[in-house]
Amino acid sequence: MSYRVAKASQYLAITGGGITDIKLAKKSWVFPWQSCTVFDVSPVNYTFEVQAMSSEKLPFVIPAVFTIGPRVDDPHALLLYAMLMSQHDKHSNHVNELVQGVIEGETRVLVASMTMEEVFKGTKEFKKEVFDKVQLELNQFGLVIYNANVKQLVDVPGHEYFSYLGQKTQMEAANQAKIDVAEAKMKGEVGAKERNGLTIQNAAKIDAESKIISTQRLGEGTKEEIKVKTEVKVFQNEKEALVAKADAALAIQKAALSQNSRVAEVEASKAVALREAELQTKVEKMNALTRTEKLKAEFLSKASVEYETKVQEANWELYNKQKQAEAVLYEKQKQAEAMKAAADAAFYSKQKDAEGLVAMAEAQGKYLKTLLGAVNNDYSSMRDFLMINNGIYQEIAKTNALAIRDLQPKISVWNHGGAEQGMNGGGKGPMNDIAGLYKMLPPVLDTVYEQTGMQPPAWIGTLRGTEPKQSLQAQQHRG
Repeated sequence: MSYRVAKASQYLAITGGGITDIKLAKKSWVFPWQSCTVFDVSPVNYTFEVQAMSSEKLPFVIPAVFTIGPRVDDPHALLLYAMLMSQHDKHSNHVNELVQGVIEGETRVLVASMTMEEVFKGTKEFKKEVFDKVQLELNQFGLVIYNANVKQLVDVPGHEYFSYLGQKTQMEAANQAKIDVAEAKMKGEVGAKERNGLTIQNAAKIDAESKIISTQRLGEGTKEEIKVKTEVKVFQNEKEALVAKADAALAIQKAALSQNSRVAEVEASKAVALREAELQTKVEKMNALTRTEKLKAEFLSKASVEYETKVQEANWELYNKQKQAEAVLYEKQKQAEAMKAAADAAFYSKQKDAEGLVAMAEAQGKYLKTLLGAVNNDYSSMRDFLMINNGIYQEIAKTNALAIRDLQPKISVWNHGGAEQGMNGGGKGPMNDIAGLYKMLPPVLDTVYEQTGMQPPAWIGTLRGTEPKQSLQAQQHRG
C-alpha cells in the first residue's frame, strides 16, 4: 500500500478492488489489489503537412500546427482519455498517427468540396471548418484542440499554382504602380494648366466686373435724376387732385342739404295723412267686431239646437241597428246549431253503416272460415262451391253463347259420298281414302273463298283428271 501524489499537469488513474470503473484523482492511497497509472494532461503541438486536392483537382500542401490535449474541464472526457490514451505516451507514434489521421482525413474531405480560390481567400472560414470537424472526431478520445494554425499554402512539386499566383500578383502590383505614377504625373501637368487658366479667367472676370460696376454707377445716377423729377411731378398732381376733391365735396354737401330740407317737408305732410288712415282703420275694425259678435250669438244658438236634434236621431238609428244586428246574430247562431245537429245525425248514420259493414264482413269471414273447414281446407273445392252456389258457371255459359251469336260464323257441311263409293264410280280398297281426300279439296277451297275472298291458285284447276267446278259443286250438293 502506498500514497501516490500526481504533479500539477498529471492525474492518477486507479483501478482494481473497491473501484467500479476508473478512479481519477490528484492524490490517493493505492492498495496492493489496485493498479495506479499516472498520465500527463498537458497539451502537445502536432505539426503536419497535409497533402490535399481541391475540387478543380489541383494538389497542394497545407502546413498546419495543432495544439491538442485532454479536456481537463470535463470529467467524462478526461475519463475517456484515461481509458483510451493513458497507456500510450503522448509523444508516441500511436498518438501522433491517431491525431494526424483525424486531421488529414477531415481536412482532405473539406478541401475536396472547395475551389482553390475559396481555400485561398477564405482562410479564416477554412480554418474554422477544419477546427470544428477535427474537434468533432477528437471528442470520442477525450481530446480538445487548444489552438490550430494553418500556415501559408504550398505548391506540390510539379504544380506551381501558388508560384504563378504570386507572380501574377507581383506583375499586377508593378503595373498598378506604373499606372499610379503616370496618373500622378498627369495630375501635376493638368493642375499646372488649370492654375494658369484660372489666373487668366480671374483677371478677365475682374476687368468685366469693373466695367459692369462703372456702367451700373452711371445708370444709377441717371435713374436718381429721373426719379427726383418724377416725384416732383407726382407731388404737383396730388396737390391739384386734392383741390379738385375739396371742390367736389363742397358741391355734394350743398346738394345733400337741399335734398334733406325737401324730404323733411314731404315727410311732414305724409305723416298727417298716415295718422288719419290709422284712426279710420281702428274705427272700421271696431264696427266689424260688433257685427260679428251679434251674428255669432244668433247662429250659435240655432246650431246648438240642431246639434242636439241630430245627436238624438243618430242615437236612435244606432240603437235600431244594434238590435237588428243582435237579431241576425241570434238567427245565425240557431242556424249553426241546427247544422251541427244535422252533421251529428249524419255522422251517427255513417258510423252505424260502418258498424253494419264491419259486422257483415265479420259474418262473411266466419262463413268462409266455416266453409273452408267443412272441405278440409281445400281452397279449390270451396271456390267451386261458391261459383256453383252463386251461379257463376251459368253466367259464363250465357256470356259465351252471346259472344258466339254476335260473331255470326259461316258453317259449311259437305259429304263426298258413302264409304262404298270408290274412285271413278265405285270399288273398295286403299285408294278410296285418297279419292276422298281429293274430293274434299274443292269444298274447302269454296269455303275459303266465301269466308275470306281468297281465290285458289290457277294451277289447281288445270290438273288432269279433275272435274269442273260446277260438277264438283253439284256433287257437293248431292252429297
